[in-house]
Amino acid sequence: MTPGARVLVVDDDLGIRELLTSVLGFSGFDVQTAATVGAGLTALRAWRPDVVVLDVMLPDADGIDMVRVVRRAGDRTPVLFLSARDTVADRVAGLTVGGDDYLTKPFDISEVVARVEAVLRRARTDRVTADAGDDDVLRYRDLRVDTARMTARRGDRDLDLTPTEFRLLAALAGAAERVLSKAQLLDRVWAYDFGGDASVVEKLVSRLRRKVDPDGEVPLVRTVRGFGYTLRADAPDAGARTAAERDGLPGA
Repeated sequence: MTPGARVLVVDDDLGIRELLTSVLGFSGFDVQTAATVGAGLTALRAWRPDVVVLDVMLPDADGIDMVRVVRRAGDRTPVLFLSARDTVADRVAGLTVGGDDYLTKPFDISEVVARVEAVLRRARTDRVTADAGDDDVLRYRDLRVDTARMTARRGDRDLDLTPTEFRLLAALAGAAERVLSKAQLLDRVWAYDFGGDASVVEKLVSRLRRKVDPDGEVPLVRTVRGFGYTLRADAPDAGARTAAERDGLPGA
């Protein structure tokens, strides 16, 4: 848990605001609420929350537009979208504009708490940082991913990646140490949901791992059994990899 962390809930549904205030407060968070984008922006600037739980459909404006405004202003406060819009296009739009996670309504309240915690852990780990003055560059350990120039380096090696491999690496680097499921990667890399062929994810991870993690270097691209994939250097088995993990096989 993250006791005392500030959570701003922006939703025009009074019942949802009261429910989230109660449950998040019981979980140790300090919660404020707003019912409109205008009120949310005011609270964001005055109160400086650690994370925003944001509805997409609000009476005065679109929640996605709110995130677009704050990101353009340089505000990197993590945002968890909470929305009745459940299409792949909606989720992709929310994540592309700068959202950190996207959960659809109706939701399980325990999952909201878990996702808020996950977003906060990711933000506070501070292992992925932008180069000073360059928001297009992601760093994790000795990995550098330049999303503007479409280049990547690990240590002193340039990584020769295909466009699809690069998009996968950027997705993992943008969520370092957070597990991304195959469905999430299908959304972010190919822009369609788990109805697509999941084996394409396994194959691409296998190819990417061979380029990013050659023998002799600390492995970064990890398979989390039963869940998905993550970019993480300090896994419990940091000293070794199984052949299945290296190859991204199912169940590895």
